[in-house]
Amino acid sequence: QVQLVESGGGLVQAGGSLRLSCAASGRAFSSYAMGWFRQAPGKEQEFVAQITWSGGSTYYADSVKGRFTISRVNAKNTVYLQMNSLKPEDTAVYYCAAKFYTGGVYYYPSPDEYDYWGQGTQVTVSS
Repeated sequence: QVQLVESGGGLVQAGGSLRLSCAASGRAFSSYAMGWFRQAPGKEQEFVAQITWSGGSTYYADSVKGRFTISRVNAKNTVYLQMNSLKPEDTAVYYCAAKFYTGGVYYYPSPDEYDYWGQGTQVTVSS
C-alpha cells in the first residue's frame, strides 16, 4: 500500500512558477514509476509527466514540454513537478500517481495504468 500526498499548489500569475511535491508513504517507493496528471473543470484527466522508478527516464505531454520538469528523490520518498512559464490553460487540479514497475515498458501515459493516487492539489494561473 502506498499513500500519496501532494502539496505546493496555489494561485500564480501567468509566466510564474510553482513546484509541486508528492510525498509517498509505504514501502519500496523506488519500485514505482511516478506520474503527474491534471484535470481542469469540464475536461478529462490529462497526462502531464512521468518519471521511471530510477529517475533515469522522464516523459512529458507536448503541452508542457520545455516548461515543466519532473524529478524524484527516492531517499525522501518524494517526487516533484517544477512548473515554469505557467499559462492560464495550466489551471487544473494536479494529481500524482504511482505505478508499480513489473518489467517491460517504461512509459505509462494512461491513468488506468496507475495503482495509487493522491488527493490532488489546485493550481490556478491568472492572466
